[in-house]
Parts: sequence; structure tokens; C-alpha cells
Amino acid sequence: MKLHGTMGIIDNTLYIGGVNTIDLAQKYKTPLYVFDEELIRQNCREYKKYFKVEENNNKIAYAGKAFLTKYMCNLINEEGLYLDVVSGGELYTAHKANFPMDRILFHGNNKTFEEIKMGVDLGVGIFVVDNFYELDILEKLCEEKNKIQDIYFRITPGIDAHTHKYIKTGQIDSKFGFALINGDFYMAVEKLKDYKNIRLIGIHAHIGSQIFEVEPYKEEVDVMFNLVKDLKDKYDIEINEIDFGGGIGVYYTESDNPKSIKEFCIEIINKCNEKCKELNINMPTLILEPGRSLVANAGSTLYSIGSIKEIKDVRTYVSVDGGMTDNIRPSLYQAGYECAIVNKMDDNDTSHKVTIAGKCCESGDILISNTNIFDIESGDILITTSTGAYGHSMASNYNKIPKNPVVFVKNGEDKLVCKRQSYEDLLSLEL
Repeated sequence: MKLHGTMGIIDNTLYIGGVNTIDLAQKYKTPLYVFDEELIRQNCREYKKYFKVEENNNKIAYAGKAFLTKYMCNLINEEGLYLDVVSGGELYTAHKANFPMDRILFHGNNKTFEEIKMGVDLGVGIFVVDNFYELDILEKLCEEKNKIQDIYFRITPGIDAHTHKYIKTGQIDSKFGFALINGDFYMAVEKLKDYKNIRLIGIHAHIGSQIFEVEPYKEEVDVMFNLVKDLKDKYDIEINEIDFGGGIGVYYTESDNPKSIKEFCIEIINKCNEKCKELNINMPTLILEPGRSLVANAGSTLYSIGSIKEIKDVRTYVSVDGGMTDNIRPSLYQAGYECAIVNKMDDNDTSHKVTIAGKCCESGDILISNTNIFDIESGDILITTSTGAYGHSMASNYNKIPKNPVVFVKNGEDKLVCKRQSYEDLLSLEL
């Protein structure tokens, strides 16, 4: 198992942020999400440095859908990032955390009337408009309030990033954005002539997630900058901001070979510089929206091992006290993970090939298939790494299983930022 961030081994036991993981499991019970705060902050600072946030006034907006709590909002605010939200619930979380509304980008392919109104009322900085329906509602609400709302148009750039079909979004057949190829985008631009309360200041595209190569982003730069030039020439519209979305891939298993934050940022910036010179246009403000690449490797999940079921000549199932309710990704699209026994980190005498199974009443509730693990027995504490993105945020109460608590660790201290659900919490909305 690869160690990330502040992970270290002391006396055969795994520590994160200077905290003993066995102590965490005993204090908070399992299953438990554990986040390495220092690694998240380090990632934020690398993005800001290499994407030239201070130097060129560019922006990094954290994609909150990866993992969002009030504590995370505060952390992102402290690090000077913007925040990308995609629902009323995410927006409300940011509001309750006192995140600056002028640093919010409000996304979503089907924002409801109530969500749009909430965004207008709270003073969201940028609406990333996805469709004509949203455009009409936004104009009407802003007219009633006599305010001008800055927007980006989300476009579908026609770029097929090579990633899982469930997490690619830039191809022409996508539920997101105004398509370029069929003229929808230009129809939206034309509609702005009749709208007095909406100001188009930027364009946005997102080509997918868990992308390891920079080439798709370079294609995106070409499309976006050509569009900026086209809008200036045809409509005399000055686009001041270009948002390239997120999607930068991270390490989950040995089969993954992601580039560093530095490599991605430098290559994208260089391509933008080349394109500006080619088209003879001014450099707009550039935005990236990392989510997974900020938090995935910083998060881990601790489980207690229960039954160990050996089916001779077939498979050994090692069952844990969590599963698809706290990490749906393996069941949803066969995502891979690494694991270890946290108090046997140096053991390498007896290796077993096992399958890590969850406790849900589903045959597909498998966290890791056919992994090699050393000495293992019931009662051990197992860790799966790189669960910081889309674990907590996609968690469910299937089988009436309560959701895990969340703990942040840093400099030898642990902080509970989200309580474990109780059975009473599960029933609190039932009548």
C-alpha cells in the first residue's frame, strides 16, 4: 500500500498526521473517514503556485461535490480558493460556513427555481448557466431584484477524454452545457441581446474526471480560446474569464500513473500563452476546478474486520463493517483501491489473496477484489486509502446503515468535523 501525505509507520503501526490510527478507531469506532489536513492544504498551495494565482490573478475553485462539510468550506476559505457548488444543499452548506458568496461558482445542469432564487438572494458571484431554462429564470429573478448577475456559459466542447463513461462529460452526447456543434451556444449568446440583467463574463467547460494526460486539456484550450476570439469578432463580446473545469486524475492503485499538480498546471498555462500569441488576444483570467485531486489521497477509511470466510479453491472473503454505503465507487464503476492492516504494517511473512467485502445485503458490495494482504484476523483494523473524494459525499443509508463520522488529523491532533449518524438520526424525518 502506498503511503500518502503525512502517513508514516511507527512500531509496525500506521500514523496519519502524527496520530495513531488504532487510537482513532478506538476513540471514534469504525467505519471512520480520516482526512490528512496538511496534505489538503499542501495541494491547495501547489495549485495556487503553479497555476499562477497570485502572479496572474488566476483562480482555483474547489469542486465541492468531491467532499463538502462546513469544516472543509472553512479550510478552502482560509487557503484563498473559490468554491464550486452544484446544488442548493452545497450552497447552503457554504452559506452556513460563512464562505464568501462572491467566491462561489454555482453549477448544475438542472437548477430548480428555488435553487436559482437562493443563489440570487444569497449573492452568488458566478452562475455557470447550463441551459435556456435556467437562463430565462435567472433573467426574470434578477430583473425583479433590479440586479446584474455575472455568468459563465457552460459549453460542450466535443472532447472525448479517455476515462470511464460515467465520468466523462465533454463529448457531444452529454447532459451538460450548450453544444457548439449544433449551434445552441450561439443561440444562447443571441438571447443575451434581449436580457438586461445578465452579464456574460466567462465560458466554462469540463471534459471529465480521473484524466491522466494533459492532451485533452490542451484540446480544450484550443476550443475555448478560439471561442473567445470568435465572440469578440462576431459579437464584440469580451470574455474575461475561461474556466477549464477539473478532472485531473489521482493515484488509487499501482495501475495509475498520474502527473503531478505542477506538471498539469505548467503545461496548461504554457498552452494558454501559446494560444494567446497565435490569436493575438489578451490573456483572460484562467480558472481550474479541482476536486478529487485536492482531497482523494488525503482521505482514508478505517474498518473493523468481522467474518473471514474461506471457500476452498475459490476465494477468501474478508468482511468489514462498512462497504458500498460509505464507498459506492467500486460497485458503481469497478474503482480500485489499496488496503492494509494498520497495526501490522511491517508484517510480510504470510501473504493471503483475499476479497474485501462490505456488509450490505448485495453480492456487488465488494470493496477490493483479489488483493494480497499479510497476516489477517477478525478484529483487525483495515484501512482503504484514497477515499477522500466521493466517499462521504456519495454515502447512503442503504440497509438503514448510519453514515460514518469524519475526523481531520494534523500535527498529532484529531478533530471530529462530522458526527456519526445514530439510529435515531436515521428516523428523524419519518412520521
